[in-house]
Amino acid sequence: MSEETVYGIHAVRALLERRPAAVRLIQLQAGRSDRRTQELVELARQHGVAVESRPAAELDALAGQQVHQGVVARVTAAVPLAEEDLLVRLDAATQAPLVLVLDGVQDPHNLGACLRTADAVGADAVVVPRDRAVGLTPVVRKVAAGAAETVPFVQVTNLARFLRSLQEQNLWIVGTDGEADTLHYEADLKGPLGLVLGAEGSGMRRLTREHCDVVVRLPMLGAVESLNVSVAAGIVLYEALRQRAVPSR
Repeated sequence: MSEETVYGIHAVRALLERRPAAVRLIQLQAGRSDRRTQELVELARQHGVAVESRPAAELDALAGQQVHQGVVARVTAAVPLAEEDLLVRLDAATQAPLVLVLDGVQDPHNLGACLRTADAVGADAVVVPRDRAVGLTPVVRKVAAGAAETVPFVQVTNLARFLRSLQEQNLWIVGTDGEADTLHYEADLKGPLGLVLGAEGSGMRRLTREHCDVVVRLPMLGAVESLNVSVAAGIVLYEALRQRAVPSR
């Protein structure tokens, strides 16, 4: 069974809370004794996870010189949710499903931010193509701040076919494009929904766009032509949440 490296306090804490059996070892930066680190150590001990102290330079190397906040974990790699299993879950859902589909996003920071927002609005899954798109890398997990452990993540072989499967389950597929005629708040986002955003710069691929029931755009009143994909995803996801009138906790 393969292993992966996860770093960052929020990401490692989320693993201990949701998949503690997968955490094989936690390595802490020597000399760290702040409250959040001590809480992490106590949580690890509750689950019987070994904790070791290591020099900062060693953790830097393990984290690929990324910001690790003094915490690196060795974890049994999770198996992404299968496409068929997601469709079964959506079919059995008691509330209108909300699925975020990202067509070729390659920046791990963008995917991590999208996962975090998807968790915040209660999305049922984040779906990406298996090829030419970033997966659940350590950077993604760090940026997601725990959301990579709470939001089902699905990699599909054929995105257009997957969108057809969503439509067969009565999900309304809404794409986003700066040239669309309809503004995002003019579209009906209340029912079963698949929200599709394209890659950084290039946007949705032609075949993906052809499988959308409607395409919307965000109003842009300034000099910039487009927003970062994770920002755009946040705006449209929260518009869907507003339309659904879901009360906050």
